[in-house]
Amino acid sequence: MKHIFQKGNDASKPTLLLLHGTGGTEHDLLPLTDKMDPNANVLSVRGNVLENGMPRFFRRLAEGVFDEEDLVFRTKELNEFLDEAAEKYEFDRNNVFAIGYSNGANIAASLMFHYKDALKGAILHHPMIPRRGIDLPDLSGKNVFIAAGTNDPICSAQESEELTSLLKGAGAKVELHWENRGHQLTYSEVEAASKWYKSK
Repeated sequence: MKHIFQKGNDASKPTLLLLHGTGGTEHDLLPLTDKMDPNANVLSVRGNVLENGMPRFFRRLAEGVFDEEDLVFRTKELNEFLDEAAEKYEFDRNNVFAIGYSNGANIAASLMFHYKDALKGAILHHPMIPRRGIDLPDLSGKNVFIAAGTNDPICSAQESEELTSLLKGAGAKVELHWENRGHQLTYSEVEAASKWYKSK
């Protein structure tokens, strides 16, 4: 997978896995890392799927309708890529913390839905529920921050609350933060996420 790796200067810190939104690239979320944790490793990945020339992490059938078969395949592909990257760049595979926006937040949530130890935790900006009707692994000890929009046209407030309760039901500690600027990634939610991250 096309990516950027930046080695941090504190091996005890997590490796920050950055996952862009539809049409983004591995450069999009890099500015967030200085605010979150300037001493951490950074692994920023570009999605392997193209939709009308726009990179994504998995296919969809329509707005808000995921291609579940592709989602499962791409989630496995990303999880295996993380295994390989941890070996190549010599970071702790058990200390990976995702920061995702929109489509990137969805694949990060999917990692947690499918693989117990894929992530130590995650900051999910405007995620949807990756899959319904499956048993989640035990997510005890995982910390998740969800930034959601009360008026998000792509991801309803109800869906954000449902995702929160699914993750909590699997044992994760979840903080749900509300904004009212639709689906966009706002400075104030990044600030809130940064404050939350530093408190962990």
